[in-house]
Formats: sequence, C-alpha cells, structure tokens
Amino acid sequence: MERTLVLLKPDALKRGLVGEIIHRYERKNLRVIKMKMLMPERNLLRTHYIEHEGKDFLGPLIEFMHDTVVALVLEGDHAIEIVRLINGATNPKDALPGTIRGDYCVSPTKNLVHGSDCIESALREIPLWFHENE
Repeated sequence: MERTLVLLKPDALKRGLVGEIIHRYERKNLRVIKMKMLMPERNLLRTHYIEHEGKDFLGPLIEFMHDTVVALVLEGDHAIEIVRLINGATNPKDALPGTIRGDYCVSPTKNLVHGSDCIESALREIPLWFHENE
C-alpha cells in the first residue's frame, strides 16, 4: 500500500468542492486514513514548497495557501500516480476534462489540489502536515 499527501486548497473550500473531490478519490479505491482542516503557518508552507525557493510565484502561492485547507493522507495501490491522474495537469489549459482541474480549475495558482509527486515527496510531506499521533 502506498500513501500520498493531498491538500485541498482554499479555493476548493470556498467553492464547496471538498466533498466532490474526496468522492473522486474514494471512487478509485483510495482510503482516507488521515484528514484535518487547518490554516497552515507560513513557515510550514515555505518548508512544503522548498523546491520553489527563489521562484517569482512562491510569495503569492504562500499568501494564497495561508488560509483554510484540508489535508489528507490517502492510501491505496499506486496512490501517488492515481491521485496525480485524478487531479490533472497543474495548468488548467492542459488539464483534461474528467480530471479535478480539467472540470473545475480556473487558474494555474488557484488549482484546487496538491498531491505528492513521488514517493520521496510523500515521505517528506506527510510528516510536515501530520504528527505521528494524529
């Protein structure tokens, strides 16, 4: 079984898409094993997005994400790959219909969801968002 981190971003919450998005993951036999709603601190966001350090969009992304989000850990066979397929391409112009971003996304920054991009990222990201006792 593989685990991945998924973040439902502030735009997903504001647009009332949380249930729809989680439903899509569950329909593909991914189990929600951890879930919480929180407003992440900027330091957490800087650590989470460390690979984007120095890029022009990092500041606006951190400000956008410094709002209420839902963090999930999903588990299932090939969870990382399946979540990325369900999410669709980051840029809405490239996201296929039938994907979360293809159906609902309106902006490359406000793109509704984050999913770990590989096993190493999931192993780094999950402990950032969830402590062992959660």
